[in-house]
Amino acid sequence: MTTHPTLTTAPNPVLRVPPAAPAVAAAYFGASLAFHADVSDVAAALASDDGPGFVLLDSRSTESWDQGHVPGAVHLPTALIAGQARHLLDPAVPVVTYCWGPGCNGATRAALALAELGYQVKEMLGGFEYWVREGFGFETWQGSERRTADPLTAPDVSGDCGC
Repeated sequence: MTTHPTLTTAPNPVLRVPPAAPAVAAAYFGASLAFHADVSDVAAALASDDGPGFVLLDSRSTESWDQGHVPGAVHLPTALIAGQARHLLDPAVPVVTYCWGPGCNGATRAALALAELGYQVKEMLGGFEYWVREGFGFETWQGSERRTADPLTAPDVSGDCGC
């Protein structure tokens, strides 16, 4: 039986619902990391000499793909996953999905469709928006581009946010 936190009368709105017990929090956050990867970790893995160990999948429309996508990503819109995944993806290789950004759940829907087909899958948090905002290169139908990193999303000096 799952127990839910009890609302308190604490004046602090953050603590009106008390934090979870440490063991419950550890299980939750551990599970979250099994489902998600961030943009910086994906970029580091793609740049690794050993290869990333996964396929990066862009689940957006062709028009969105042409507007910009992560170099090396496989393009497979969510609506086509059921019919085409087996032709494009090796079921033995994990897949990391992405869509536009944190305001879009397209990567989540793509991850669900792939998981239902038996693929191991994670979602790249932040999507293409944060890929670009963190200053990583991308490709468009016109060629390669790179924008200056947004200092609110990426460290501006060390290249390492320390997290």
